[in-house]
Amino acid sequence: MRDKTQANSAAPGDGLVRAGAIVFFIGAVATLVTVAPLFLGTEPFPTYMFGLSMLMAVGFLMAGAGVLRSVAAGRRQARAGR
Repeated sequence: MRDKTQANSAAPGDGLVRAGAIVFFIGAVATLVTVAPLFLGTEPFPTYMFGLSMLMAVGFLMAGAGVLRSVAAGRRQARAGR
């Protein structure tokens, strides 16, 4: 029997995956901005920009946590269905 949830309903962890993608994108833009002066031959950006570049890793970890949460919820649901 098929699962009775809607196709567009939010599963556990979906919010974390979306938020992680947004944070990752912000970190990717910060990384591009930080690396640009190296190619343009201009003055480097302040140190806090390198900190913003770390948002890529934070976003990746957030999205990974969301995926793991979704997998755990799927396993719990599968065990309850037996």
